[in-house]
Amino acid sequence: MEITKLMEQFDYEQLVFCQDKTAGLKAIIAIHDTTLGPALGGTRMWPYACEEDALVDVLRLSRGMTYKNAAAGLNLGGGKAVIIADPNTGKSEALFRAFGRFVESLNGRYITAEDVGICVEDMDIVRQETKHVNGVGAIAGSSGDPSPVTAFGVLRGMQACAKAMWGSEQLTNKKIAIQGLGHVGYYLSKFLHDEGAKLVVTDINEANIARVVQETQAAVVGHTDIFGVDCDIFAPSALGAIINDDTIPQLKCKIVAGAANNQLKEDRHGDILREKGILYAPDYIINSGGVINAADELNGDYKRDRVFKALEIVYRNIEEIIAISERDNISTNKAADILAERRIGILGKVRSSFLPRN
Repeated sequence: MEITKLMEQFDYEQLVFCQDKTAGLKAIIAIHDTTLGPALGGTRMWPYACEEDALVDVLRLSRGMTYKNAAAGLNLGGGKAVIIADPNTGKSEALFRAFGRFVESLNGRYITAEDVGICVEDMDIVRQETKHVNGVGAIAGSSGDPSPVTAFGVLRGMQACAKAMWGSEQLTNKKIAIQGLGHVGYYLSKFLHDEGAKLVVTDINEANIARVVQETQAAVVGHTDIFGVDCDIFAPSALGAIINDDTIPQLKCKIVAGAANNQLKEDRHGDILREKGILYAPDYIINSGGVINAADELNGDYKRDRVFKALEIVYRNIEEIIAISERDNISTNKAADILAERRIGILGKVRSSFLPRN
């Protein structure tokens, strides 16, 4: 892989490879774009099969964060980090403190938070080495676990899609298939249950399934059977690239709207969904609740009720994206890019004006 050519293709600013033999740390931090502000994006801990897989993932995720933060109306750029390790067996104080020191070395260009495989307690350890971290639990005024906020944003995005598809945002008796019942998927299942939806769920972790079934009475299918469930909404809420040439022919839904990042394996898969009459809620639009939550914490006086009010931008953005898609006869993922790039372009020019230093 020619890394610098790949960075040039999508205009990445910085790629940092992190290694600490004593702590057992192998990590990559990618900063895609800081036009709107410092790069904010979570840290993912995953046992990648090879370093190239980890690199591809962190590059895709960091670019997605640029668009997510821009579309959410935040003064933040896009970045991401991955730690190459099994979150079930590879965690230690030394590892997270070593990672925190690498984050600190970037002097605020990158702000980290939780992602797949990482919890609030892990971020508490990272914060012992750097102040450039969000979502910690031990500090007064911090936002804590962003999962409930992200899940509620996904719910509002689903409701916007439902209104566009069926004329009403009500999800009562709608059959919704959720793939992935981790932090966000769990809270999403609870919100949907409260809305009266009928749930079909799956996860690779049996404990996650048992908890959701106990609390929501959801039906369960195998993790490879979820794509073929006859449902109203399919909600991918695990890892990315799940909408692809193999899974699209299996889909029996009218809407794809979930919490996972990078749901489309390739942009062209958004075109295929449109051709099949399936409404796709672009991932970085519908799952932006986490960064909206983190941005409020950066203000210094975090208020959870204010964050939930701010989540209405998810609903409005979905409506605008659908309108752009219909106006220009393009897929919703391309419409989302237009929305994000428009804000980056306008504010990039505004912020280029010279201001003298004090």
